Amino acid sequence: MTTPPNVPVALERWSPRLWGTLLVLCAAMFLDALDVSMVGVALPSIATDLDLSTSTLQWIVSGYILGYGGLLLLGGRAADLLGRRRVFLIALAVFAIASLLGGLVDSGPLLIASRFIKGLSAAFTAPAGLSIITTTFKEGPQRNRALAIYTTCAATGFSMGLVLSGLLTEVSWRLTMLLPAPIALIALIAGIRLIPRSSREDSGKGYDLPGAVTGTASMLLLVFTVVQAPEVGWASARTLLSFLAVAVLLAAFVTIELRSSHPLIRLGVLRSGSQIRANLGAAFFFGSYIGFQFLVTQYMQSLLGWSALQTALAFLPAGALVALSSTKVGSIVDRFGTPRVIAVGFGLLVIAYALFLQIDLAPSYAAVILPSMLLLGAACALVFPSLNIQATNGVEDHEQGMVSGLLNTSIQVGGAIFLAVVTAVITAGGGEGGTPQEVLDSFRPGLVVVTAIAAVGLLITLTGLRTRPGRKSVLVAKSVPEKEPERVTVGD
Repeated sequence: MTTPPNVPVALERWSPRLWGTLLVLCAAMFLDALDVSMVGVALPSIATDLDLSTSTLQWIVSGYILGYGGLLLLGGRAADLLGRRRVFLIALAVFAIASLLGGLVDSGPLLIASRFIKGLSAAFTAPAGLSIITTTFKEGPQRNRALAIYTTCAATGFSMGLVLSGLLTEVSWRLTMLLPAPIALIALIAGIRLIPRSSREDSGKGYDLPGAVTGTASMLLLVFTVVQAPEVGWASARTLLSFLAVAVLLAAFVTIELRSSHPLIRLGVLRSGSQIRANLGAAFFFGSYIGFQFLVTQYMQSLLGWSALQTALAFLPAGALVALSSTKVGSIVDRFGTPRVIAVGFGLLVIAYALFLQIDLAPSYAAVILPSMLLLGAACALVFPSLNIQATNGVEDHEQGMVSGLLNTSIQVGGAIFLAVVTAVITAGGGEGGTPQEVLDSFRPGLVVVTAIAAVGLLITLTGLRTRPGRKSVLVAKSVPEKEPERVTVGD
Protein backbone atom coordinates (compact mmCIF):
# COMPACT_ATOMS: atom_id res chain seq x y z
CA MET A 1 0.00 0.00 0.00
CA THR A 2 1.48 3.34 -1.02
CA THR A 3 1.43 6.42 1.16
CA PRO A 4 -0.85 9.11 -0.22
CA PRO A 5 0.81 12.42 -1.03
CA ASN A 6 0.97 15.09 1.70
CA VAL A 7 0.48 12.49 4.45
CA PRO A 8 3.10 12.84 7.22
CA VAL A 9 5.66 10.05 7.18
CA ALA A 10 6.94 8.32 10.28
CA LEU A 11 10.09 9.55 11.92
CA GLU A 12 13.20 7.64 10.96
CA ARG A 13 14.49 5.27 13.62
CA TRP A 14 17.53 6.50 15.49
CA SER A 15 20.45 4.16 15.98
CA PRO A 16 21.64 3.35 19.53
CA ARG A 17 24.75 5.47 18.88
CA LEU A 18 22.60 8.44 17.85
CA TRP A 19 20.50 8.06 20.99
CA GLY A 20 23.69 7.82 23.02
CA THR A 21 25.05 11.03 21.49
CA LEU A 22 21.82 12.86 22.27
CA LEU A 23 21.82 11.58 25.86
CA VAL A 24 25.38 12.82 26.42
CA LEU A 25 24.46 16.28 25.14
CA CYS A 26 21.27 16.24 27.24
CA ALA A 27 23.33 15.32 30.31
CA ALA A 28 25.54 18.39 29.83
CA MET A 29 22.53 20.69 29.41
CA PHE A 30 20.85 19.03 32.40
CA LEU A 31 23.96 19.77 34.49
CA ASP A 32 24.06 23.42 33.42
CA ALA A 33 20.46 23.93 34.53
CA LEU A 34 20.88 21.78 37.64
CA ASP A 35 23.88 23.80 38.77
CA VAL A 36 22.08 27.12 38.37
CA SER A 37 19.06 26.07 40.45
CA MET A 38 20.79 24.02 43.15
CA VAL A 39 23.01 26.76 44.50
CA GLY A 40 20.14 29.10 45.44
CA VAL A 41 18.70 26.90 48.16
CA ALA A 42 22.17 26.17 49.58
CA LEU A 43 23.22 29.83 50.00
CA PRO A 44 22.13 30.27 53.66
CA SER A 45 24.12 27.18 54.70
CA ILE A 46 27.15 28.36 52.70
CA ALA A 47 27.02 31.77 54.36
CA THR A 48 26.94 30.20 57.84
CA ASP A 49 29.68 27.66 57.19
CA LEU A 50 32.12 30.00 55.43
CA ASP A 51 31.11 33.15 57.36
CA LEU A 52 30.28 35.15 54.23
CA SER A 53 28.63 38.55 54.00
CA THR A 54 25.54 39.08 51.85
CA SER A 55 27.53 40.93 49.17
CA THR A 56 30.09 38.11 48.97
CA LEU A 57 27.34 35.50 48.94
CA GLN A 58 25.73 37.18 45.92
CA TRP A 59 28.86 36.49 43.87
CA ILE A 60 28.48 32.74 44.30
CA VAL A 61 25.50 33.12 41.96
CA SER A 62 26.77 36.11 39.99
CA GLY A 63 30.20 34.55 39.37
CA TYR A 64 28.58 31.72 37.42
CA ILE A 65 26.37 34.13 35.47
CA LEU A 66 29.38 36.33 34.68
CA GLY A 67 31.42 33.47 33.23
CA TYR A 68 28.46 31.96 31.40
CA GLY A 69 26.89 35.08 29.93
CA GLY A 70 30.16 36.84 29.19
CA LEU A 71 31.82 34.12 27.13
CA LEU A 72 28.94 32.56 25.20
CA LEU A 73 29.66 34.42 21.96
CA LEU A 74 33.26 33.26 22.04
CA GLY A 75 32.18 29.74 23.02
CA GLY A 76 29.77 29.48 20.12
CA ARG A 77 32.26 30.59 17.51
CA ALA A 78 35.03 28.44 19.01
CA ALA A 79 32.84 25.39 18.43
CA ASP A 80 32.63 26.24 14.72
CA LEU A 81 36.32 27.03 14.31
CA LEU A 82 38.03 24.49 16.58
CA GLY A 83 35.62 21.57 16.22
CA ARG A 84 32.37 21.07 18.14
CA ARG A 85 33.33 17.70 19.62
CA ARG A 86 36.70 18.94 20.86
CA VAL A 87 35.33 22.12 22.42
CA PHE A 88 32.43 20.27 24.06
CA LEU A 89 34.57 17.52 25.62
CA ILE A 90 37.32 19.85 26.90
CA ALA A 91 34.76 22.21 28.44
CA LEU A 92 32.88 19.29 30.02
CA ALA A 93 36.13 18.07 31.62
CA VAL A 94 36.77 21.56 33.03
CA PHE A 95 33.20 21.62 34.38
CA ALA A 96 33.78 18.31 36.21
CA ILE A 97 37.05 19.50 37.78
CA ALA A 98 35.55 22.85 38.83
CA SER A 99 32.58 21.03 40.40
CA LEU A 100 34.95 18.88 42.45
CA LEU A 101 36.97 21.89 43.59
CA GLY A 102 33.82 23.82 44.47
CA GLY A 103 32.79 21.13 46.94
CA LEU A 104 36.21 21.00 48.62
CA VAL A 105 37.22 24.66 49.01
CA ASP A 106 37.07 26.34 52.42
CA SER A 107 36.90 30.04 51.53
CA GLY A 108 34.45 32.35 49.80
CA PRO A 109 36.86 33.69 47.13
CA LEU A 110 37.88 30.16 46.10
CA LEU A 111 34.25 29.08 45.88
CA ILE A 112 33.42 32.12 43.74
CA ALA A 113 36.41 31.35 41.51
CA SER A 114 35.22 27.75 41.02
CA ARG A 115 31.74 29.04 40.15
CA PHE A 116 33.20 31.44 37.57
CA ILE A 117 35.18 28.60 35.98
CA LYS A 118 32.03 26.45 35.87
CA GLY A 119 30.15 29.27 34.17
CA LEU A 120 33.02 29.70 31.73
CA SER A 121 32.99 26.00 30.84
CA ALA A 122 29.19 26.04 30.43
CA ALA A 123 29.62 28.95 28.00
CA PHE A 124 31.44 26.48 25.74
CA THR A 125 29.42 23.28 26.35
CA ALA A 126 26.01 24.94 25.77
CA PRO A 127 26.54 26.31 22.22
CA ALA A 128 28.80 23.41 21.23
CA GLY A 129 26.18 20.87 22.40
CA LEU A 130 23.35 22.66 20.61
CA SER A 131 25.35 22.93 17.39
CA ILE A 132 26.28 19.21 17.56
CA ILE A 133 22.55 18.43 17.63
CA THR A 134 21.70 20.77 14.78
CA THR A 135 24.49 19.36 12.59
CA THR A 136 23.84 15.71 13.52
CA PHE A 137 20.06 15.68 13.09
CA LYS A 138 18.80 16.99 9.76
CA GLU A 139 16.51 20.01 9.77
CA GLY A 140 12.85 19.08 10.07
CA PRO A 141 10.99 16.58 12.26
CA GLN A 142 14.19 14.75 13.27
CA ARG A 143 15.88 17.88 14.58
CA ASN A 144 12.68 19.19 16.14
CA ARG A 145 12.29 15.97 18.10
CA ALA A 146 15.92 16.04 19.24
CA LEU A 147 15.72 19.70 20.30
CA ALA A 148 12.47 19.09 22.18
CA ILE A 149 14.15 16.33 24.21
CA TYR A 150 17.30 18.43 24.67
CA THR A 151 15.54 21.54 25.95
CA THR A 152 13.24 19.43 28.12
CA CYS A 153 16.33 18.13 29.91
CA ALA A 154 17.29 21.73 30.70
CA ALA A 155 13.89 22.47 32.21
CA THR A 156 13.89 19.17 34.08
CA GLY A 157 17.36 19.86 35.45
CA PHE A 158 16.27 23.27 36.68
CA SER A 159 13.23 21.82 38.45
CA MET A 160 15.08 18.82 39.87
CA GLY A 161 17.89 21.08 41.04
CA LEU A 162 15.51 22.83 43.40
CA VAL A 163 14.33 19.55 44.91
CA LEU A 164 17.77 17.93 45.08
CA SER A 165 19.26 21.02 46.66
CA GLY A 166 16.60 20.97 49.35
CA LEU A 167 17.44 17.33 50.12
CA LEU A 168 21.23 17.56 49.88
CA THR A 169 21.53 20.78 51.85
CA GLU A 170 19.96 18.99 54.81
CA VAL A 171 23.17 16.88 54.87
CA SER A 172 25.76 19.38 53.61
CA TRP A 173 25.84 22.23 51.10
CA ARG A 174 29.06 20.71 49.74
CA LEU A 175 27.06 17.86 48.25
CA THR A 176 25.21 20.34 46.01
CA MET A 177 28.58 21.44 44.62
CA LEU A 178 29.98 17.90 44.30
CA LEU A 179 26.96 16.20 42.70
CA PRO A 180 27.59 17.45 39.13
CA ALA A 181 31.20 16.13 39.13
CA PRO A 182 30.52 12.37 38.77
CA ILE A 183 27.67 12.99 36.32
CA ALA A 184 29.92 15.18 34.16
CA LEU A 185 32.68 12.55 34.32
CA ILE A 186 30.32 9.79 33.16
CA ALA A 187 29.03 12.02 30.35
CA LEU A 188 32.62 12.84 29.36
CA ILE A 189 33.63 9.17 29.09
CA ALA A 190 30.50 8.36 27.09
CA GLY A 191 30.98 11.44 24.90
CA ILE A 192 34.52 10.43 23.93
CA ARG A 193 33.12 7.18 22.54
CA LEU A 194 29.82 8.39 21.09
CA ILE A 195 29.99 11.99 19.84
CA PRO A 196 30.88 12.08 16.14
CA ARG A 197 33.98 13.96 15.09
CA SER A 198 33.36 17.26 13.35
CA SER A 199 35.62 18.97 10.89
CA ARG A 200 37.06 22.33 11.81
CA GLU A 201 36.23 25.33 9.69
CA ASP A 202 39.09 26.45 7.48
CA SER A 203 40.79 29.20 9.45
CA GLY A 204 43.29 30.17 6.81
CA LYS A 205 42.08 33.75 6.98
CA GLY A 206 42.91 33.86 10.68
CA TYR A 207 40.85 34.15 13.79
CA ASP A 208 38.98 37.31 14.68
CA LEU A 209 41.03 38.07 17.81
CA PRO A 210 40.03 41.78 18.04
CA GLY A 211 36.38 40.79 17.74
CA ALA A 212 36.81 38.05 20.35
CA VAL A 213 38.44 40.50 22.78
CA THR A 214 35.93 43.34 22.34
CA GLY A 215 32.89 41.04 22.17
CA THR A 216 33.84 39.06 25.25
CA ALA A 217 34.86 42.19 27.18
CA SER A 218 31.58 43.94 26.34
CA MET A 219 29.48 40.95 27.48
CA LEU A 220 31.51 40.47 30.67
CA LEU A 221 31.24 44.16 31.55
CA LEU A 222 27.53 44.28 30.70
CA VAL A 223 26.68 41.31 32.92
CA PHE A 224 28.94 42.64 35.71
CA THR A 225 27.35 46.10 35.56
CA VAL A 226 23.80 44.78 35.61
CA VAL A 227 24.53 42.40 38.49
CA GLN A 228 26.15 45.18 40.55
CA ALA A 229 23.67 47.96 39.68
CA PRO A 230 21.04 47.16 42.35
CA GLU A 231 23.74 47.28 45.04
CA VAL A 232 25.70 50.39 43.96
CA GLY A 233 22.72 52.23 42.43
CA TRP A 234 21.47 52.46 38.86
CA ALA A 235 22.15 56.20 38.71
CA SER A 236 25.56 56.04 40.40
CA ALA A 237 28.63 57.30 38.55
CA ARG A 238 30.11 53.81 38.58
CA THR A 239 27.06 52.25 36.91
CA LEU A 240 26.69 54.99 34.31
CA LEU A 241 30.39 54.91 33.40
CA SER A 242 30.24 51.12 33.13
CA PHE A 243 27.28 51.30 30.75
CA LEU A 244 29.14 53.92 28.71
CA ALA A 245 32.15 51.61 28.50
CA VAL A 246 29.86 48.77 27.39
CA ALA A 247 28.46 50.97 24.62
CA VAL A 248 31.98 51.89 23.45
CA LEU A 249 33.09 48.25 23.44
CA LEU A 250 29.95 47.14 21.57
CA ALA A 251 30.46 49.90 18.97
CA ALA A 252 34.05 48.77 18.51
CA PHE A 253 32.90 45.15 18.25
CA VAL A 254 30.33 45.96 15.56
CA THR A 255 32.89 47.98 13.59
CA ILE A 256 35.41 45.14 13.76
CA GLU A 257 32.83 42.52 12.74
CA LEU A 258 31.74 44.56 9.73
CA ARG A 259 35.33 44.82 8.50
CA SER A 260 36.61 41.39 9.47
CA SER A 261 37.03 38.70 6.82
CA HIS A 262 36.53 36.03 9.49
CA PRO A 263 34.09 37.60 12.01
CA LEU A 264 33.25 36.19 15.42
CA ILE A 265 29.59 36.97 14.67
CA ARG A 266 28.40 37.45 11.11
CA LEU A 267 26.10 40.41 11.66
CA GLY A 268 24.17 39.61 8.49
CA VAL A 269 22.42 36.82 10.39
CA LEU A 270 20.55 39.52 12.33
CA ARG A 271 18.86 40.68 9.15
CA SER A 272 16.56 37.71 9.56
CA GLY A 273 13.36 38.61 11.36
CA SER A 274 12.99 35.06 12.69
CA GLN A 275 16.48 35.26 14.22
CA ILE A 276 15.77 38.59 15.88
CA ARG A 277 12.46 37.34 17.27
CA ALA A 278 14.08 34.14 18.54
CA ASN A 279 16.80 36.03 20.41
CA LEU A 280 14.50 38.72 21.79
CA GLY A 281 11.95 36.07 22.72
CA ALA A 282 14.63 34.09 24.56
CA ALA A 283 15.71 37.18 26.53
CA PHE A 284 12.15 38.12 27.56
CA PHE A 285 11.15 34.52 28.25
CA PHE A 286 14.04 33.67 30.55
CA GLY A 287 14.14 37.16 32.05
CA SER A 288 10.51 36.94 33.13
CA TYR A 289 10.93 33.40 34.44
CA ILE A 290 14.05 34.06 36.52
CA GLY A 291 12.41 37.16 38.02
CA PHE A 292 9.27 35.16 38.80
CA GLN A 293 11.23 32.35 40.44
CA PHE A 294 13.13 34.84 42.59
CA LEU A 295 9.91 36.46 43.78
CA VAL A 296 8.07 33.21 44.40
CA THR A 297 10.98 31.73 46.36
CA GLN A 298 11.07 34.82 48.60
CA TYR A 299 7.30 34.76 49.02
CA MET A 300 7.12 31.10 49.99
CA GLN A 301 10.08 31.08 52.36
CA SER A 302 9.99 34.57 53.86
CA LEU A 303 6.25 35.14 54.12
CA LEU A 304 4.67 31.69 54.19
CA GLY A 305 7.47 30.14 56.23
CA TRP A 306 7.88 27.17 53.90
CA SER A 307 11.10 25.15 54.01
CA ALA A 308 13.49 24.97 51.08
CA LEU A 309 12.17 21.52 50.22
CA GLN A 310 8.52 22.62 50.38
CA THR A 311 9.34 25.55 48.09
CA ALA A 312 11.11 23.23 45.65
CA LEU A 313 8.16 20.83 45.62
CA ALA A 314 5.83 23.73 44.80
CA PHE A 315 7.76 24.20 41.54
CA LEU A 316 7.75 20.47 40.80
CA PRO A 317 4.41 20.37 38.86
CA ALA A 318 5.87 22.78 36.30
CA GLY A 319 8.98 20.66 35.82
CA ALA A 320 6.98 17.43 35.71
CA LEU A 321 4.70 18.82 33.00
CA VAL A 322 7.72 19.84 30.91
CA ALA A 323 9.29 16.39 31.27
CA LEU A 324 6.09 14.56 30.35
CA SER A 325 5.56 16.66 27.23
CA SER A 326 9.07 16.21 25.83
CA THR A 327 8.10 13.70 23.14
CA LYS A 328 5.10 15.72 21.94
CA VAL A 329 6.46 19.23 21.40
CA GLY A 330 8.43 18.33 18.27
CA SER A 331 5.32 17.06 16.47
CA ILE A 332 3.37 20.15 17.56
CA VAL A 333 6.04 22.38 16.02
CA ASP A 334 6.02 20.22 12.86
CA ARG A 335 2.31 20.85 12.47
CA PHE A 336 1.90 24.50 13.44
CA GLY A 337 5.37 26.08 13.01
CA THR A 338 7.44 27.86 15.63
CA PRO A 339 5.78 31.33 15.55
CA ARG A 340 2.34 29.99 16.50
CA VAL A 341 3.67 27.63 19.16
CA ILE A 342 5.81 30.37 20.75
CA ALA A 343 2.88 32.80 20.72
CA VAL A 344 0.61 30.31 22.50
CA GLY A 345 3.37 29.59 25.03
CA PHE A 346 3.91 33.26 25.79
CA GLY A 347 0.15 33.70 26.18
CA LEU A 348 0.10 30.94 28.80
CA LEU A 349 3.08 32.57 30.50
CA VAL A 350 1.29 35.91 30.81
CA ILE A 351 -1.81 34.19 32.25
CA ALA A 352 0.33 32.26 34.77
CA TYR A 353 2.03 35.41 36.06
CA ALA A 354 -1.20 37.41 36.13
CA LEU A 355 -2.92 34.65 38.10
CA PHE A 356 -0.14 34.69 40.68
CA LEU A 357 -0.91 38.35 41.40
CA GLN A 358 -3.77 37.06 43.54
CA ILE A 359 -1.39 35.73 46.23
CA ASP A 360 -2.03 36.70 49.82
CA LEU A 361 -0.50 36.03 53.23
CA ALA A 362 -2.67 32.92 53.44
CA PRO A 363 -1.33 30.33 50.95
CA SER A 364 -3.83 29.51 48.19
CA TYR A 365 -2.14 26.48 46.70
CA ALA A 366 -5.08 24.84 44.90
CA ALA A 367 -6.62 28.08 43.64
CA VAL A 368 -3.52 30.12 42.73
CA ILE A 369 -0.13 28.45 43.12
CA LEU A 370 -0.84 25.07 41.46
CA PRO A 371 -2.69 26.51 38.41
CA SER A 372 0.08 29.07 37.95
CA MET A 373 2.75 26.37 38.05
CA LEU A 374 0.88 24.16 35.58
CA LEU A 375 0.44 27.06 33.17
CA LEU A 376 4.11 27.93 33.64
CA GLY A 377 5.12 24.34 32.85
CA ALA A 378 2.99 24.27 29.71
CA ALA A 379 4.49 27.59 28.59
CA CYS A 380 8.07 26.40 29.15
CA ALA A 381 7.35 23.15 27.29
CA LEU A 382 6.13 25.09 24.24
CA VAL A 383 8.39 28.14 24.18
CA PHE A 384 11.89 26.92 25.01
CA PRO A 385 12.21 24.14 22.38
CA SER A 386 10.49 26.29 19.75
CA LEU A 387 12.91 29.19 20.28
CA ASN A 388 15.86 26.84 19.79
CA ILE A 389 14.31 25.39 16.64
CA GLN A 390 13.54 28.82 15.21
CA ALA A 391 17.04 30.13 15.90
CA THR A 392 18.82 27.18 14.24
CA ASN A 393 16.54 26.41 11.28
CA GLY A 394 17.86 27.46 7.89
CA VAL A 395 21.40 28.10 9.21
CA GLU A 396 24.41 26.52 7.52
CA ASP A 397 26.33 23.91 9.52
CA HIS A 398 29.46 26.06 9.78
CA GLU A 399 27.45 28.79 11.58
CA GLN A 400 25.39 26.63 13.93
CA GLY A 401 27.78 27.26 16.83
CA MET A 402 27.58 30.98 16.19
CA VAL A 403 23.77 31.19 16.31
CA SER A 404 23.70 28.82 19.28
CA GLY A 405 26.08 31.08 21.18
CA LEU A 406 24.03 34.11 20.21
CA LEU A 407 20.79 32.51 21.45
CA ASN A 408 22.32 31.43 24.75
CA THR A 409 23.83 34.89 25.21
CA SER A 410 20.35 36.39 24.79
CA ILE A 411 19.02 34.01 27.44
CA GLN A 412 21.72 34.80 30.00
CA VAL A 413 21.92 38.55 29.41
CA GLY A 414 18.13 38.79 29.41
CA GLY A 415 18.00 36.89 32.68
CA ALA A 416 20.63 39.12 34.29
CA ILE A 417 19.05 42.39 33.12
CA PHE A 418 15.44 41.60 33.97
CA LEU A 419 16.30 40.02 37.32
CA ALA A 420 18.18 43.20 38.22
CA VAL A 421 15.16 45.28 37.16
CA VAL A 422 12.75 43.17 39.22
CA THR A 423 15.11 43.35 42.22
CA ALA A 424 15.30 47.14 41.90
CA VAL A 425 11.50 47.43 41.79
CA ILE A 426 11.15 45.31 44.94
CA THR A 427 13.81 47.32 46.75
CA ALA A 428 12.12 50.58 45.78
CA GLY A 429 8.92 49.24 47.38
CA GLY A 430 10.63 49.49 50.76
CA GLY A 431 9.17 46.29 52.17
CA GLU A 432 12.41 44.95 53.64
CA GLY A 433 12.22 44.84 57.43
CA GLY A 434 8.54 45.81 57.45
CA THR A 435 5.43 43.87 58.39
CA PRO A 436 4.50 40.77 56.34
CA GLN A 437 1.82 42.78 54.56
CA GLU A 438 4.32 45.53 53.67
CA VAL A 439 6.74 42.92 52.32
CA LEU A 440 3.96 41.37 50.24
CA ASP A 441 2.97 44.80 48.95
CA SER A 442 6.57 45.38 47.83
CA PHE A 443 6.46 42.08 45.92
CA ARG A 444 3.36 42.96 43.87
CA PRO A 445 5.00 45.64 41.68
CA GLY A 446 7.73 43.10 40.92
CA LEU A 447 5.10 40.58 39.81
CA VAL A 448 3.49 43.26 37.64
CA VAL A 449 6.88 43.92 36.00
CA VAL A 450 7.40 40.17 35.43
CA THR A 451 3.96 39.96 33.78
CA ALA A 452 4.75 43.00 31.64
CA ILE A 453 8.05 41.46 30.50
CA ALA A 454 6.22 38.33 29.36
CA ALA A 455 3.57 40.47 27.64
CA VAL A 456 6.25 42.30 25.65
CA GLY A 457 7.68 38.92 24.66
CA LEU A 458 4.22 37.92 23.43
CA LEU A 459 3.91 41.11 21.34
CA ILE A 460 7.33 40.49 19.76
CA THR A 461 6.28 36.95 18.89
CA LEU A 462 2.98 38.06 17.39
CA THR A 463 4.84 40.11 14.77
CA GLY A 464 6.05 36.81 13.33
CA LEU A 465 2.49 35.68 12.60
CA ARG A 466 1.91 38.33 9.98
CA THR A 467 2.20 37.24 6.37
CA ARG A 468 3.35 39.72 3.79
CA PRO A 469 2.90 39.45 0.04
CA GLY A 470 6.12 39.06 -1.82
CA ARG A 471 8.13 37.95 1.20
CA LYS A 472 10.44 35.02 0.70
CA SER A 473 8.97 31.80 2.04
CA VAL A 474 10.99 29.80 4.50
CA LEU A 475 10.82 26.11 5.19
CA VAL A 476 8.85 25.28 8.29
CA ALA A 477 9.67 21.76 9.40
CA LYS A 478 6.84 19.45 8.46
CA SER A 479 6.59 15.66 8.54
CA VAL A 480 5.97 15.33 4.81
CA PRO A 481 7.82 13.55 1.99
CA GLU A 482 11.18 15.17 1.32
CA LYS A 483 10.53 15.64 -2.39
CA GLU A 484 7.60 17.95 -1.67
CA PRO A 485 8.38 19.99 1.47
CA GLU A 486 5.57 22.21 2.57
CA ARG A 487 6.45 25.87 2.65
CA VAL A 488 4.70 28.46 4.70
CA THR A 489 5.15 32.17 4.21
CA VAL A 490 6.28 33.96 7.35
CA GLY A 491 7.77 37.37 7.86
CA ASP A 492 11.52 36.94 8.04
